[in-house]
Amino acid sequence: MKTLSIIVPVYYNEESLSPLMTELVKVEEQLKSLNVELELVFVDDGSGDGSLQELVRLKASYPKISIVKLTRNFGAIQAVKAGMNFVNGDCFMFLAADLQDSPGLIIEMVQRWLYGSKYVICVRKDRDDPWASKMFAALHYKLIRTLVIKDFPEGGYDLALMDSAMLPYMKQGGKNINISLFGFWLGYEPDIIYYRRQARVHGVSRWTFVKKVKYFFDSVLGFSITPIRLMSIIGLVVSVISFMYGIAVVLAALIGGQEVPGFSATASLLSFLLGIVIVMLGLIAEYLWRIFDQTSERPETVIEKIYK
Repeated sequence: MKTLSIIVPVYYNEESLSPLMTELVKVEEQLKSLNVELELVFVDDGSGDGSLQELVRLKASYPKISIVKLTRNFGAIQAVKAGMNFVNGDCFMFLAADLQDSPGLIIEMVQRWLYGSKYVICVRKDRDDPWASKMFAALHYKLIRTLVIKDFPEGGYDLALMDSAMLPYMKQGGKNINISLFGFWLGYEPDIIYYRRQARVHGVSRWTFVKKVKYFFDSVLGFSITPIRLMSIIGLVVSVISFMYGIAVVLAALIGGQEVPGFSATASLLSFLLGIVIVMLGLIAEYLWRIFDQTSERPETVIEKIYK
């Protein structure tokens, strides 16, 4: 039999774990008709609620599941990458524990994989999220398509099934990386399934605005040189304009004998240019930090205990 491995990062998901497991048991029964076994790897990412206790309780009823407990909260992406080290299947995927991405999609994804697709993704056509989240998501993916990969799905995706051939490359991704974008960047032709993302029913999302902004910077700075080139273009344009303005001031003084007024204008211009310089230095520092973090000897995650 073939085996599908599913990695589930868990962070404050105590309420949704039991309903999720119920859905996954249904999926497992349907997979048997396709001659596919199911391997489940839950990674507790330092949850501060009863998520770990709930996982241990579920394991008593479903002994085949594996639980990986991290020492603290390292982030969803790092939790998924930690779970990749325990994947033994012929194909694998990662699934959010909040049930907003329906486990029912897994069956069609596996069917397409069995027909030969090595990379199956579920792209969101719409989403039952608050309007602010929708606006931020639309802007995020618009900028990703503009600055990084022009043919990246407009609605974005989180749910993806990958052939085991992709696993070594996914493990090699950097510490600060968008794994969905990285999977797309690898170049495997995606087989796309469109769906509507469901509203969250259980618990409260821990995907804060600050985390979203960091995720955006990781996405752009980890895959694109465009910000650096944009800085160079801005510097060139400002230099040309400043040079032309200087020539105009000198000619006005020599030919027309005019004074050069404008202390306020000069001060404003200097403040503006200084602001641009500071922003550029900050952007360069973001790139440098990622280089330092990647080359340091610090582990991405620390595993405290494994329940097998």
